[in-house]
Amino acid sequence: MILLFASLAVLLAIGLPIGFALVGASMAYLLVTEGLGSPQVLFRMVNGVDSFTLLAIPFFILAGSVMNVGGVTERIFAFADSLVGWMKGGLGHVNVAASVIFSGMSGAAVADVGGLGAIEVKAMRNAGYDDDFTIGITGASSIIGPLIPPSLPLIIYGVVASESIGSLFLAGILPGLLIALLMSLTIFVIARRRGYRPSQRFKPRLVLSRARHAIFPLLTPVIIIGGITLGVFTPTEAAVAASAYAILLSAFVFRTMKWGDFVRLSRETATTTSSILIIVAGSAIFSWLLTANNVGALVRDIVTGMTDSPVLFLFLVAGVTLVVGCFLDMIAAITILVPVLLPTANSLGIDPIHFGIFFMFNLMLGLLTPPVGMVIFVLAKVSGVTPAFVSRSLLLFAAPLLLALLALLFIPALSTALPAFMKGGSL
Repeated sequence: MILLFASLAVLLAIGLPIGFALVGASMAYLLVTEGLGSPQVLFRMVNGVDSFTLLAIPFFILAGSVMNVGGVTERIFAFADSLVGWMKGGLGHVNVAASVIFSGMSGAAVADVGGLGAIEVKAMRNAGYDDDFTIGITGASSIIGPLIPPSLPLIIYGVVASESIGSLFLAGILPGLLIALLMSLTIFVIARRRGYRPSQRFKPRLVLSRARHAIFPLLTPVIIIGGITLGVFTPTEAAVAASAYAILLSAFVFRTMKWGDFVRLSRETATTTSSILIIVAGSAIFSWLLTANNVGALVRDIVTGMTDSPVLFLFLVAGVTLVVGCFLDMIAAITILVPVLLPTANSLGIDPIHFGIFFMFNLMLGLLTPPVGMVIFVLAKVSGVTPAFVSRSLLLFAAPLLLALLALLFIPALSTALPAFMKGGSL
């Protein structure tokens, strides 16, 4: 095992992409232990991506990209502004509300920052908000996306942990809304100290008018969540429906997407999906080696020998995932760590759905943490500031994120209540 991890560390240190580094480290280990000609590498890689559920990934990516090009993000932001812009802190609350709404379409933090980030930053700067506040809330609110369905990371977790994707989607709703509420309270406190005024007065007619313009995009999460919950279609079929609906809106209803845009977005979706699946395939062989060497059982025996407290174990998971999330791609972290940590969670009686949401939230915090937090660099690019400034700005919202983490730790019902309530359905 030392050879396996040492090989991975060396390959990452020389700048090899994570997917290829995982494959290279696995091949080096097998070369030493089994010699040339081992068929396990190709077999395990193919088997790792041979999943109907993973087909949801390209379609959810395409849906989010089409929504961006189709002018949907502007409609969502305008609707959110009319809905909560009257509150103290104005556009800060709009930022959070827009992230909650957009998360029901894209399911990825980076897509949130890339799609809404430029609009939000520009609007808040024009309104006179300080840059640290503007960039801090834009980055912090983006991690709501991977919790509220559809969520690409939760799909990967469901495949690796053999858990219901529908149950995981439902499990993320309440934690996502809790994070949004805690951020809004923080915005109110900061706005009061700094004298930020509402962006406008509350106007019911304006809310109705902008809701009318945004009604079709707002139906997207209803189609996805409602369809899965009612058993109309599987998560993969929901992804296909979401992308088809996004294309219908952008090309035929709003008429803002041309054929050339669709071709370009399809090419970008294929490229993004390929990079994700390479990581999944590389992680499959790497995690198989960990399982074959009983690393998960070893970790379980060590942890349970030290403590039988689920809370202490989850604190340990929080520390490990936060550190790993700083350096390792989220998808690779899921596929490598879940097979190692989940057996211990099961032995301590932790619900796998609760563990998945808690684990995912900690990994998302890694997206906001230097040195390689992806959200930091995307936000720095769209806002025209340095990654160091983004990192400092995010500290403004460390408190609500920490409170959300503690709530998820001590209140499992936040993530298990909705799936349990819907158990009588098709989940």
